[in-house]
Amino acid sequence: MNEFHYQSPLKPCIEGMIREKRSLGYKYVSSARLLYRFDQFCLTYGCDDALITQPLAHAWIQKAPNEALATLHNRACVLRQLALYMTRLGIPSYVLPKRALPKVPGYTPYIFSDQEIAALLQQADACHYCAEVPLRHHIMPLLFRLLYGCGLRISEALNLRMQDVDLPTGILTIMDGKFNKDRLVPMSPENTQRCCDYVKVVHLFSDPGDYFFPAPGGQALTKGNVYKNFRRFLWQARISHGGWGKGPRLHDARHTFAVHCLRRWVLQGKDLAAYLPILKAYLGHDSFRDTARYLRLTAELYPDITAKMEQAFGHVVPSTGGDSHDTD
Repeated sequence: MNEFHYQSPLKPCIEGMIREKRSLGYKYVSSARLLYRFDQFCLTYGCDDALITQPLAHAWIQKAPNEALATLHNRACVLRQLALYMTRLGIPSYVLPKRALPKVPGYTPYIFSDQEIAALLQQADACHYCAEVPLRHHIMPLLFRLLYGCGLRISEALNLRMQDVDLPTGILTIMDGKFNKDRLVPMSPENTQRCCDYVKVVHLFSDPGDYFFPAPGGQALTKGNVYKNFRRFLWQARISHGGWGKGPRLHDARHTFAVHCLRRWVLQGKDLAAYLPILKAYLGHDSFRDTARYLRLTAELYPDITAKMEQAFGHVVPSTGGDSHDTD
């Protein structure tokens, strides 16, 4: 059923919940991994019965040294879901209160300036050959242009396969993205041409199912590898970084794409009532609220167009503030 071999007395409940989640369309991969850690924790703790007791739950949510609060919240959330599932089955279980842990500090997206984006891409272009990752100097210039130029999530870019990149039309097919959504993402003519040039060098003999951005061995390039390059490009471009969790982050290229789109449309006099749904579909947002959040960011970053923003769409502009969950 899944890649993990559960061993604790809670195994039937854990596997049952995973089956239920996946039957509802959730991928439930990272949560299954956390449940495996909890399963092993139960064995160490000495759990003899298929029950979640209050002492067991509280022992599980003790913060580990150097553990981020967001990571701890994820562990607590998975345990709470399991307890609720068991309660529905009539198995007495202690359910962690929703606010059992301190609130995770919000993250305000970092919006790159035009100059910073240009500097970041310049450093990606200057990326040199590396024997350990021999295609790096071909991959990074194009990958970072797609992250910013198409507003892709990093996972969407890295999961692209050759068959998902339609060079004649310049359209990317994002398969099974967030919320299990598929969507079509048109590229600019410049990025389409870059893809054509890239394919001639990297994918001359590739199959349709091969990853578009491959790692050595044919697997998809990892997020960790891209992040290391991203940090180096930031340093070379003299863009300060606050450290892990403080940004800028790779995902901020997507935020910047959205804000820059809105800024351009406002300055061009576009009807945002008509264009905002287009941006929602392009980004693959699940709700209009996720997209509307960028209106406030745009207005705050560019005060000279605030009046136009509020006149056109003030009734849906949400209050800004950190969103640690990054719903988009």
